[in-house]
Amino acid sequence: MARNILVTGGGTGIGRAVALHFAAQGEQVVITGRRPGPLEEPARRSGVRALVCDHTDPDALTRLLGELPERIDVLVNNAGGNIMFDADGRTDLAAYARDFRANLDANLVTAALTTKALDERLVEGGAVMHIGSIAADQGAGSYGASKAGLATWNISLAHELGARGITANVVAPGYIADTDFFRDQLADERRAQLIANTATGRPGSPEDIVGAVAFLASPAARHITGQVLHVNGGAHTTR
Repeated sequence: MARNILVTGGGTGIGRAVALHFAAQGEQVVITGRRPGPLEEPARRSGVRALVCDHTDPDALTRLLGELPERIDVLVNNAGGNIMFDADGRTDLAAYARDFRANLDANLVTAALTTKALDERLVEGGAVMHIGSIAADQGAGSYGASKAGLATWNISLAHELGARGITANVVAPGYIADTDFFRDQLADERRAQLIANTATGRPGSPEDIVGAVAFLASPAARHITGQVLHVNGGAHTTR
């Protein structure tokens, strides 16, 4: 029986790759995003259902519920990004507060609100995953703080959902090529440094993250919850 899967921020990059993978497996996939344009290509290519939603907005999430299945087997909270790449350059205190809060909203609040909105629809045996970042452990201003907060919040979530047979984990990528994360602002020198930091000598790909997400959504991962799975080629190691 096909599962119902929701991938937020599913129009581009990692979210798109995750959605296309699950669709190819015959799952019923819904993708969301703030902009309708990026949602059109994966919807046309694979038949996933595309819905516009700003996951920072409780009213938008409430409206989204009316378009979603009554049962959700897998939730992938992928919406987010580092809003500092789109900042207007202001450095006054008010702008700093605005931008800091915007990163928290984009990366932490979106996941919390979406998971809360879908709480009664998440089914036993299901899985919730959040796309985190190596920045949570290596620092990147408010973006890193937002991803660190996501990992810490997930600990409580795992305990809340575990009693219902639902797992909750974070997949934390390192540098992933072939996405629009850096908004074409990544200098060649910085890219080379990010690759040099790995043990594998290569950048990650969206497919690397797909593999981790697919595993955590599979029957093989039913006793894995409350964890951060790092996918970074050894750029950040744990023990």
